[in-house]
Amino acid sequence: MSTWRTTTCNARPRTVSILQTQNLKFRPENSIPRQRNPVPRQRFMVGPPRRSPTSVMSSSIGFISATSAGENNKVPGDVLLGVSVASCGAFAFGYHLGILNGPLGQIALDLGFESNPFLQGLVVSSCLAGAAAGSLGGSGLADSIGRKKAFLVDCVPLFVGAIVCALASSATMMVLGRMVVGVGIGLSSALVPLYISEISPTHLRGTLGSINQLMICIGILAALMVNVLIPATSWRTMMMLAAVPAVLLGLGMSACPDSPVSLSGDSSEKMSWSDAFSSKGARIGMVLFLIQQFSGINAIVYFSTAVFKSAGIQSDALASAAVGVINVLGTIGAASLIEKTGRKDLLRLSFVGMGACMLTMALGLAVPAAASISGILSFVGTLAYVLCFAMGAGPVPGLLTAELVGNRLRGTAMAMAMATHWVCNFTIGQLFLPAVSAFGVASVYGFFAVVCGIAVVYVQGSVPETKGRELGDV
Repeated sequence: MSTWRTTTCNARPRTVSILQTQNLKFRPENSIPRQRNPVPRQRFMVGPPRRSPTSVMSSSIGFISATSAGENNKVPGDVLLGVSVASCGAFAFGYHLGILNGPLGQIALDLGFESNPFLQGLVVSSCLAGAAAGSLGGSGLADSIGRKKAFLVDCVPLFVGAIVCALASSATMMVLGRMVVGVGIGLSSALVPLYISEISPTHLRGTLGSINQLMICIGILAALMVNVLIPATSWRTMMMLAAVPAVLLGLGMSACPDSPVSLSGDSSEKMSWSDAFSSKGARIGMVLFLIQQFSGINAIVYFSTAVFKSAGIQSDALASAAVGVINVLGTIGAASLIEKTGRKDLLRLSFVGMGACMLTMALGLAVPAAASISGILSFVGTLAYVLCFAMGAGPVPGLLTAELVGNRLRGTAMAMAMATHWVCNFTIGQLFLPAVSAFGVASVYGFFAVVCGIAVVYVQGSVPETKGRELGDV
């Protein structure tokens, strides 16, 4: 029989049958308060009350246990399981972002559109258009059926889209498959940070929240390594592999409880887009994602192979894989620092470093005297830029957006922020190569450096610090 633990500060934990709670009236001084909605028959760990009585983590349908003074860094097993499973969605996100870097030319050749650059760009960007639609739908889905069921729905487009891409016999079919899988990663992009923020203990929320970005980076790295290990002529195998994280997400999430916010019913009240937009936290999230995208990161990820080749780096696939490794290492560093340094300082320092790297690369490409070392400058500058991005601008915006809004608005606010992310992502994908053709790489990198400078000013003046604060208290 499923059980859950009830505790008090002055009493030892005791085990009570969930079935018994249906007919047993607990005394308030030694029990969990009764809720309007019955608790599902799942296993939950509820620990001693936290300092804030409004904390989601100490509510009667809490998903995690507060740790003792000597175990502050220990992650409860249920939380670890939930974060690990949800991160499969983030892995799929990253894999689909990076997988076309190598085989796009071969795909175009096999499907008969090698002489059509517009269709080649559409194969890449159609995924982003689907993601924008998926992220917008994610809020209503998560609020209406709960975070867990929304993940299960998300598995369908992630799986079906990957299979369609693997079996594509025409450019139209490939674009359709990419759009379907885009809907799935759009849903994931909103659901994963939302779910992780709601199940994480306050003192670990920043670290666990960074795992979302870490798994995106690992997904990108996996895609780049696949590009190295599997020949481009076997691109159908690459596409088929993308179905694996969808299967793992579906099987794993069926064993995970829903988030405390979903179980409490706090997110079930229908909120309009205007309600969310009136929230300062939601607006900050949208601006941070807009700045993140126009700082140049995805231009580097999508077109890193071409950029390295134009700079004289011959092993372009290995150079791109190096970008993925640096991305992963930087995100691990961010996860270890975010609860010590704080979100705001990490974000500001990240944009400072990114701007300096972009400016250095722009000068290296624009100054004739540096022509002989432009290849090395581009290679080192790109790796340094990615490291700076991974240390702050990558993981922090999604985490902050989830922290800066209340339970009722969180799903809609995340959807708005991620829709901003995908629209800007799509725009960069469409404009980067035409801008390079019209103005040159140096000028485009100079523009990215200016955006990074604007970001530093915005973060300093408008972004609050949320380190160590309960979700209900921010």
